[in-house]
Amino acid sequence: MLQLLKYTWEDFYIYCSLVADGRVMKYITGEGMSVEQAKEKFASIMQINEENELLGYFKVIDHDVGLIGDCKLVRYKYDCSVFEIGYLLQHAFWRKGVGTKICEKLLERAAEIAPNDDIIGVIDPDNVASKRLLEKFGFKSYFVGEEDGIPTEKLVLRK
Repeated sequence: MLQLLKYTWEDFYIYCSLVADGRVMKYITGEGMSVEQAKEKFASIMQINEENELLGYFKVIDHDVGLIGDCKLVRYKYDCSVFEIGYLLQHAFWRKGVGTKICEKLLERAAEIAPNDDIIGVIDPDNVASKRLLEKFGFKSYFVGEEDGIPTEKLVLRK
């Protein structure tokens, strides 16, 4: 059974081990993060987590295995009327249906918080698996280009 638990400050080293893997980060930053990069990102994650009880960044735990990845349900930085979801998995859990389960949980949580708010996913245009996953839940592509100097595709689930 998958559980989404909000990150706490004590989780930095498990977060760091997750984002240090270049395969995991291929479609996010292009390469694994250094400890310094992870510290900077984790500090911003914790700031978001402390601002809202229901939204934030979550570690994804399987009770039989332990940490399998992380995910987020946050307000989109360019439009706070819209949710943004995101997820990353340890490489060993790719192509096993885990992304689908995480996406289901994030969409359920969004529906509980604000059922009429649109939800977007921001992905690397080369990440075919993430695009297929979002499309399976009804997301539609509405932007492909560059944002903040990074190749970006945005998909939206309109409510």
